[in-house]
Amino acid sequence: MAVARQGGIETVDNDYSLRGTPSCVAFNDTQRILGVAAKNQLVTNIKNTVFDFKRFIGRKSDDPLCKELGKGKPYKVVPTQSGLAGVEVNYLGRNQVFSFEQISAMLFTKLKQTTEHAIGTKVSDCVVSVPSFFTNAEREALLDVCSMAGLNVLRLMNDTAASALTYVFYKQDLPAIEETPRHVAFVDCGHSALQVFIVAFNKGKMRVVATASDPHIGGRDFDAIIAKHFVEEFKKKYNIDAGTNNRAYIRLLAEVDKLKKQMSANSTKLPLHIECFMNDVDVSSSLCRADFEAMAEPLLRRVESTLVQCLTQSALCTDDIHSVEIIGGTSRIPSIKLLIENVFKKVPSTTLNQDEAVARGCAIQCAILSPTFKVRDVIIEDAQPYPIKVIFDESLRSNGELPMYPKFHAMPFSKMITFYRREEFSLRAVYESDVPYTTREIGTYKVKGVKPSIDNENLKVKVKTKLDINGIFRIPYAIGYEKLPETAEPEDEPMEIETTNGNDNPTEAPVPPAETPVPPTDSSDVKMEEDSQKNSEDVPMANDSNSETVNGVNEVPANTEVPEEKKAPKPKKQQFKTIDLPVEVLSTRLQRDQLNLLIEAEAEMVAQDRKEKERIDVKNALEEYVYSLRSKLDEEYKDFVTEEEKSKMISSLNDVENWLYDEGENQERSVYAKKLEELKKFGDSVQQKLDEFLKQKMEEEQARLKALEPEPVPVVSEQKPEAEKLETDEVVEIKAEN
Repeated sequence: MAVARQGGIETVDNDYSLRGTPSCVAFNDTQRILGVAAKNQLVTNIKNTVFDFKRFIGRKSDDPLCKELGKGKPYKVVPTQSGLAGVEVNYLGRNQVFSFEQISAMLFTKLKQTTEHAIGTKVSDCVVSVPSFFTNAEREALLDVCSMAGLNVLRLMNDTAASALTYVFYKQDLPAIEETPRHVAFVDCGHSALQVFIVAFNKGKMRVVATASDPHIGGRDFDAIIAKHFVEEFKKKYNIDAGTNNRAYIRLLAEVDKLKKQMSANSTKLPLHIECFMNDVDVSSSLCRADFEAMAEPLLRRVESTLVQCLTQSALCTDDIHSVEIIGGTSRIPSIKLLIENVFKKVPSTTLNQDEAVARGCAIQCAILSPTFKVRDVIIEDAQPYPIKVIFDESLRSNGELPMYPKFHAMPFSKMITFYRREEFSLRAVYESDVPYTTREIGTYKVKGVKPSIDNENLKVKVKTKLDINGIFRIPYAIGYEKLPETAEPEDEPMEIETTNGNDNPTEAPVPPAETPVPPTDSSDVKMEEDSQKNSEDVPMANDSNSETVNGVNEVPANTEVPEEKKAPKPKKQQFKTIDLPVEVLSTRLQRDQLNLLIEAEAEMVAQDRKEKERIDVKNALEEYVYSLRSKLDEEYKDFVTEEEKSKMISSLNDVENWLYDEGENQERSVYAKKLEELKKFGDSVQQKLDEFLKQKMEEEQARLKALEPEPVPVVSEQKPEAEKLETDEVVEIKAEN
């Protein structure tokens, strides 16, 4: 988490004074445990602790990836009522099922509370980072997650763009805007995924040229390879199988992670030792870097393939790459750094913080979007990693498809498709290439309210498609144009609609329209239009004074002057009436009523957590007061209580202490508060006696010191009147001359 302040960008520490918060959520009989605290109790509460859940977001329970990921997890992956993948845990004394979107919202709630505590104000607006390879469904699910946590997302920012923004914001030696850009390659290999991207930089401008990713190469995959090696070794050496014991395997993964980090700095053989690992058996072994690299050879080949893929897609050669920046802890593995150097012919640089670069980039984007900060303008041109096409007529087969946004198309961007229809029709948006998701389908959009015009002709319908600032494809609206009776010599411009390439971010520069050819079609009732205007909103625009091409005829704008002798009689011009056509969206995103129920459920759990925290705070205060009062009875209060009172009070304190660790372990807050109040009646009365004694003693000491002070000596002023003083000075001066 990072915030923008007047002094710059600041990374927020959590309640454990750590900059990074684990994606970990746990449950018990009384509350949820989030972040660092959840990870700390993972071994003791393994079945009710959920971790590594990012990949489950936005997926159905029957998704093959969910089934594959669920095999190695100690928690139970089950379907929810809505069909999404979820997890079954024991919470508040009963088994409950939460979707992974709800689990993610719980973590976001914790991050929000931590940030609010750090900056001392409420948090609502934010920018959230997202892996560049996330599809439409996963991005929409993440927006729902933020809504459950009470966050208003200004932008979902790709990890790639966020890291590049951090780089460009602090670089002062970039080429000018009119000069050849500087191309920098970034390799982001973290805990769970690998992302490689090349960005073109100018002063105050950045453009993502190409990206490549492997969602299944990260630190956890290298850990799994090492852990598998030790599981096989311990099976032969100690006759124990850690793969069948979740608790033992989790402990092994923790030790393996430490060993992996040590091997990055040492090439010698390093020891591994775990006490009481399994069945009260202590295990020991060792591993060196060379053996680790041999075991990880398949993963390293995939890393190299991803690096080469990104370089190839960028159409650049290694001489065009200025430098290579590495981000993420796994990118620090020596063998990966060597692969990067071999592919790009550059020694990797560590300019950016490996853990904080993405969060700091998001905070910079927040500052740019905020009206309260004045920051240097940075033009951000991100890219869509997957090509998208629209299928509008299944009966036309290939002719019923229209490529909309090719690979690495700039975003945000808008395009308009014109149809001529007599009845309602549907559009399907799909990815043209393979994506890391179960299906290529994005969604189905049904345009309603279409009917023949007054003269029984096909209705002209314009449908706006948009690749928004979050990288989400959507169809915000559709407009119908119904002909009106012709009128002679109209004063107004002919009504036509042109599309605009929508830019939701005012800091971004104009993006030139992509040259997307319209495929040949047997039907003449479809065409796609583009324009290079920016900053459009998702509302219909009625007039456009620019010159337009409609049905192959160039129309002249009204403000164009024509010589008097060449002016022709004004012909009759066709007028149109616009009709707003509703668009029904069928996608994987939660319906509004379903989302509202989940928002209410999260609010109830937040209230339960707050109630439990207050209960524990009062319980801890009672326990602390017992120990404190017992200590004071032997020291500060010993002269102000009788032996009988002291004996009676110590007996009461012992009873309360025994009760706390027995039947008082899980009582209501009011019960603890009542006992604390009873103890304070006695303690406060003794404290009052002590305060009165100390006050009296202080007054006596002040009186004694005052009596020892000497009598003040009166001071007699020797100052003379001004006239007398001048006269005396004159006399003295005369004597001096004599």
